[in-house]
Amino acid sequence: MLTWDDVKGVGPARRAALEQAGFFTPEQLAQRLPVGYRDTRNVTPLAELRAGMETAFEGIVSPQARLVRLGRQSYVTARIEDGSGSLKCTWFSAPWMVKSLPTGRRVRLYGRVSRQKNGALLGVNPMLVDEPGIQPVYRPIDTLPPKTMRRLIAAALDAGRFDDALPETFRSRYALCPRQFALRQAHFPESMEALNQARRRLAFEELTLFQTHLQGLRLRRDARGCVIPAAADEIRAFWRAMPFSPTGAQARVLDELAADMASDRPMARLVQGDVGCGKTAIALGALYLAARAGFQGAMMAPTEVLAAQHFRTATRLLEPLGISCALLTGKLPAAARRRAREMAATGEAQVVIGTHALIAQGVTYKNLGLAVTDEQHRFGVRQRTQLGQKAESPNVLVMSATPIPRTLSLILYGDLDLSILDELPPGRAPVNTRVVPQEKRADMYGFVLKMVREGRQGYIVCPLVDKSEAVEARSAEDVYSELVARMPGARLTLLHGRMKAAEKDAALEAFRRGETQLLVSTTVVEVGVNVPNACVMVVENAERFGLAQLHQLRGRVGRGSHESWCFLVAEPSERLRLLARTHDGFKIAEKDMEIRGPGEMFGERQSGMLFAGLSMLAGDTQLLKITHDEARALIKRPQSEETAQVVALARRAFKERLETVALN
Repeated sequence: MLTWDDVKGVGPARRAALEQAGFFTPEQLAQRLPVGYRDTRNVTPLAELRAGMETAFEGIVSPQARLVRLGRQSYVTARIEDGSGSLKCTWFSAPWMVKSLPTGRRVRLYGRVSRQKNGALLGVNPMLVDEPGIQPVYRPIDTLPPKTMRRLIAAALDAGRFDDALPETFRSRYALCPRQFALRQAHFPESMEALNQARRRLAFEELTLFQTHLQGLRLRRDARGCVIPAAADEIRAFWRAMPFSPTGAQARVLDELAADMASDRPMARLVQGDVGCGKTAIALGALYLAARAGFQGAMMAPTEVLAAQHFRTATRLLEPLGISCALLTGKLPAAARRRAREMAATGEAQVVIGTHALIAQGVTYKNLGLAVTDEQHRFGVRQRTQLGQKAESPNVLVMSATPIPRTLSLILYGDLDLSILDELPPGRAPVNTRVVPQEKRADMYGFVLKMVREGRQGYIVCPLVDKSEAVEARSAEDVYSELVARMPGARLTLLHGRMKAAEKDAALEAFRRGETQLLVSTTVVEVGVNVPNACVMVVENAERFGLAQLHQLRGRVGRGSHESWCFLVAEPSERLRLLARTHDGFKIAEKDMEIRGPGEMFGERQSGMLFAGLSMLAGDTQLLKITHDEARALIKRPQSEETAQVVALARRAFKERLETVALN
């Protein structure tokens, strides 16, 4: 096995830096795959540049770059001309760029083009290209600059061979290139063809191992579960007691859950549905059936606000049916928290709703038969199983409001059966969605103010908390200050992730009660906020968000009887127009995965750790299905040498990393 002593250029100081960054062997460093690539071989003429493009462009510097100082801050500005047009470029906090950009020098640059407030295009911090090629892009690490990363990875690959993890039979069956070749081409691609071969090999390996491990988890479930009988008349009684009639999809899914819970095998099911499809009613129905059969149910939500919201709903709908409910969260006063724990332990509470406090050490249940996890994409595999571990073989239900393409759900939830709620309740009107260019901002604000004066509420969502020189985007703090000046008399509040938990909860609660009219926020409002009076959603710099995330944000409005609007502030583009004309979350999610690639649909902790291979997939969703089926076939051949080898590799690769699986 290779050690750092075998790698040229790694002395004691560099080794310490590598280990501080989490790389203890050369192989771990080689497996830190790029999160993307820059193809600087071909250039786009300046006249063909458009806002939002990330591309290479070339031209003559005219005039010479100049350094502008603003107090402690500085930036370099230069204009590039190529005969078809010109482009102003700006580099923040990079004074050395002045010497690299003398008048008359022909340069090739690579970067993103944005639109300034005056309508002109601007190249922001473009990279100077020395040698055109396909260049890897790595997630930043403080102690290892990108150039150092590339040099050390090259040295690690030169030091020796890394063993091929997959059996030779696999490689032959699926025409996979050798692992050493795949790793080198992933970091230093010689061509797009070689890079695509590497992507396919690395994605195949990681997806197969991950899904094999999940299939093993399914087999290790206890043979006998907690049996919760549910007669058809009990299900009908629940629906009759609701203040609405169930959709066909709701009735079908609750029947599926009832059949699962009545079997002697513990239920492990995901209910996945679009925004507003009625998942909470399904969960309450399952909790009702468990309580009627003499068992307790627990429901875990990712935030205090969402847990309190579910508790209010459960109290309103279940307590008239004789089902007692309790709320258990970390923010409750000590006496209330002790009382909730006591109600859970004695069985006085038939339904316990809360946050991670439900799985805290010392929390016990008298007869837990059903464990429900809401907003599943905010939890990992290990987190979602911890609630179920509070009892012996309870039924487990997880729910997700993030529409996930079915192919992707095969790997993300490979240890769960899947139910899809694909029908919205009648009368829920689509949210009017418009793409708003900068020049129409004043008109949009006028409309928002009109809605506020009519008694409605609205959200203004921004991609940043505060202003950044490195990113051309609107910040929540700047927008809040601007709206305070533009809308005197309107009651505004600011919400973002850097606030303390108590401050965030107070801001959301004030908005829910109608004490504030406009909530200027980052994406912390993406899930779990239900304010029927809110009928306007404004998303600043909408081009910076994925389609699925924009659809989630749009789902915060249109929850009441008022006509609702979603304004996407950005330059018009085909992907945003798609969102404006489509309200089917599953179609949007499929398109989002096609555009962004499945790797980007995972959060920052996942990239380069659990699904480095998935980020290499580059949209080949067919491979998800192939590896899913291969994993299932392997598990059905437990005596084969091939299965034994792959299962051992899968356990070693993923046993300690499952808790990081979550969707972005």
